[in-house]
Formats: sequence, structure tokens, C-alpha cells
Amino acid sequence: MNIAQRFASSASSPGARDKPHAVVIGAGVGGLAAGALLAARGYRVTIFDPLDAPGGRAYAYRQDGFTFDAGPTIITAPWLFEQLWADCGASLKDDLDIRPNTPFYKIRFDDGTVFSYCGDRAAMEAEIGKISPEDVAGYRSFMAESRRIYDIAFLRFADRPFHSKFFTAGALAKLVRLGGYRSVYSVVSRHFRHPKLRTVFSFHPLLIGGNPFTATSFYCLIAHLESKHGVHYVLGGTNALVDGMAGLVRRNGGTIRLGQTVETILTSGRNATGVRLAGGETVAADIVVSNCDPAVTYGRLLKNLPRKRWTDKKIRRSDYSMSLFVWYFGTDRRFDDVGHHTMLFGPRYRGLLNDIFGSKRLARDFSLYLHRPSANDPSVAPKGCDAFYVLSPVPNLAGTTDWSEKALAYRDRIAARLEETLLPDLRRHIVTSRITTPVDFRDRLHSWQGAAFSLEPKLFQSAWFRPHNKSEELDNLYLCGAGTHPGAGLPGVVCSARIVADLAPDPARFAASAQPGPQRRGRP
Repeated sequence: MNIAQRFASSASSPGARDKPHAVVIGAGVGGLAAGALLAARGYRVTIFDPLDAPGGRAYAYRQDGFTFDAGPTIITAPWLFEQLWADCGASLKDDLDIRPNTPFYKIRFDDGTVFSYCGDRAAMEAEIGKISPEDVAGYRSFMAESRRIYDIAFLRFADRPFHSKFFTAGALAKLVRLGGYRSVYSVVSRHFRHPKLRTVFSFHPLLIGGNPFTATSFYCLIAHLESKHGVHYVLGGTNALVDGMAGLVRRNGGTIRLGQTVETILTSGRNATGVRLAGGETVAADIVVSNCDPAVTYGRLLKNLPRKRWTDKKIRRSDYSMSLFVWYFGTDRRFDDVGHHTMLFGPRYRGLLNDIFGSKRLARDFSLYLHRPSANDPSVAPKGCDAFYVLSPVPNLAGTTDWSEKALAYRDRIAARLEETLLPDLRRHIVTSRITTPVDFRDRLHSWQGAAFSLEPKLFQSAWFRPHNKSEELDNLYLCGAGTHPGAGLPGVVCSARIVADLAPDPARFAASAQPGPQRRGRP
């Protein structure tokens, strides 16, 4: 059985054909979550994806006995997945083993200073005291502010659609009172004086594509989120979570069609009527859900539709996240003094981010995130070996970097830096290797400008200002994933999927008005 057959299932029961049909474009985490929830609600679901396995950015590369998560590696809100499984009639603990990481991260500065970041307040205060004892009080006040933001921005609004101007006005009033007009870095700087601590407590927006100096301070909530719920890892890697979500889709009769690229969303008046695939096949639908970047949804899949809000001009003028350079490698020895998650900051912070987000220039220096899942999971590497990926934030393709020319030299510079800091004699022990550049994000993952996280999370690209979960352009088109509300990251895309499932019409509404024949529904 090939991998496409493994992830496909047919709605074989006679009654399945009478269900309204939901077509989902993209089998990333958002698309899988939306498909699973819609199938559980009673829709007949078909998910299309151009890759040979589900996951999108959460794909997995398997080579030479190693397993490499392609993208997300950190789970900060496991209860969202527990709820997803429960809503689909299953139990998460029966399918997956999710374990906490302690510490969350080791943070290494360019001068060799190391900060151990965890959820224990006393331990955190001790770490802060080693760098700047006078900032311990600032840590306490910052965590109190982080909790206030979390209680409103996350608990009240992360899974609520920002469609109604009345609702938005009330929500924005609350969020403005929280200081959402300030940046993450400016809020952190009100509590901490030492520059290293300002870096430690402001870098989190980079994990979801934001610049700490411009990302809205709503993202300060991440500190409380991590402290309250921890940082977790799925045994087998994040893609094991993806496999489990694909199983939820199949559990309720859904179908995942891999190696299938949607070329166009078909429309009639204010309605999406289905999709046309790159091979010419058309599939009719009662509702369409796009897990693509909104810029791709509107600028490519609906390029011939006259649009009022998400016009080509608005798409071009929007600001997109940085991209990523990722090097995956396996070694024939273990580096047991290296933890699961390590942040290696370079000599510059603001200047480097200005290069990445502002001038979009590939700098000589860099900051890195080193992922070593084999620290806690022996299944991802052969015995006695280690699996790694190292990630460097880089400009998206609105810059001028020629990655066909720069990629290998950039990898070699990263390898040299890792040898100098954490992985001595690294290159002599590498036995498998591959790289991903912004070009791969554009061409393989269909990311606009090769941006790794879709729209940049700035104030006026958040909440109501992001593409809505229920399309402004078509009545039965819905959007989920990193580019819509609430934003990127695993918690964000799962919340976006739940919003879509809640907004979609009750499947029973279609029963009375359904018309037979191929014009009404497509054959998955």
C-alpha cells in the first residue's frame, strides 16, 4: 500500500453520498483540524493536498533511518488537541504520547552566557538573578501583565471570529486597554533593564513569524501560556500528531487525496461551487475551506474573481513574515550535553531583525534555533545517533538573495558556528543531510513570497485586519491556517479550524434543499 492509499479513505456507506460536501484545500494542521471537525459534524469531507503525505509545514522527512520534523516542533497548548480528539469521538491519549519538556529551552548568547528557560518561577528568578538581580521584580510584573493579556487576547478572542464590526469594536477596545498598540519588545523593556533579559522575554514572536520590535504586544501572552501549560513534544515528532489528525478525518468518513493540486476555486455569483484540479478534474462542493495562504487563495485560486477587499493591490501591499533556512542533519554519534531546544543568539538582535524584516538583506551574522529531538525520543534516529535541525530566520523572497548561489555557503557558515559553540567536530560526524530555503516554501508549500508564516503579525494585520475566517468575497468560502485569525503556530491554526467548523452551516440545512445530480455535489 503506497502512502497516498494509506491516507485515503472512501465514504463508502450509502448515506455518505447524501451528506453536504466540504472540500478542504490543504492537508496542513489547520486543514486537517477543520476537515476532522466538519466530518464529525456530519459533512462529507474531501481534503486535497499536492504533497505525498499530510502535514504541510508540519511534514516529516525520513531518510537513512532518521526522522526530521520539517517545521513545528513545540506544542504549548496540548488541551486544544485533547478537545479536538474529543469532538471527533476519540481520545488523544489512545493515539499519541505527548510529553513535557523541562527546561523549555536553553538560550545561549554570543558571549557564551546560557539562560535555562522553564516554567518554574523560582528557577526562572534564579536564572534572572545570575544576569541581573535587579530585574527579578521586573520578571514578576511582566508575568502578571502576560497573564492579563492571555486572559483576554487568548481565552476570550483566539477562537472567536472577527467578522462583526460591533464585536470587533468591543474587542479592540479591550485589547487597546491591554496595550496592543505597543510592540512586544517595548512592553518587555518596561519590565526589564538588562539587554539580555529583554532578548530572552521578547524573542517568542519569531516562533510565529513576527518581529519582536513590531509584533503587537498581544504576543506577550506566550510567556504565561508556556508557564501555565508547559512546552511539550509528541513522541515520534510533530508529524505523528499530523498522522493522528489524518486518522480523525478518516474516522468520520473523510477522504484525503494526496498528490492533488487545486488550481482554481470555482464560483457562481457569491458562491464557491467547487474546485478544479491541476489535471482538469472538477469537484463540486457545498462549502470550500482553504488552508492555503490567503494571498494564494485570493491571488491565485480566485485570480479571476472580482474582489472588493483582498484585491491584488492589497495582497502586494501587505507585509509578510520572514522566511527560514533549515538544515536537517543526522550524526553517527550523540551530543548528550545538548538539550531538546536551544536558541543561539548572534552578536546583534535589533540590527539583525532590521536586516531580515526591513531591508530584507541576508546578513553575515545570524541567530539559530537548534532542535535535537533525539535528546528525548530514540525513535527519530538510529541507535547511538542524533537527529537535528537547525533553523535560521532569513528574509522572504521580497529580498534579492539568490538561494541557488548562497544556500550551501550559508549552511557551511552555520556548521562552523555550531562546531564553535555546541557541536564540536560536527562535520566529521554527519551521515545524512538536507536543506530547505525560502524557495522551497514558495514552490513546495505554495507560500506567498516564500514567507514561512504567511502575514506578519502586526497590529493592523491582526484580528479583524487579517483575512476573515469566513471569506469577505464569497458566502460559502472559509479560511483557516496561519494567514487568517488568530495567526500562526499550532495553537493558532487549530483555533482557526475550530472557528471555521463553528461558522459552517449546520449540515441539516442542506438536506431539504439539496438537488440530485452532478451539478450539486462532486465525487471525491
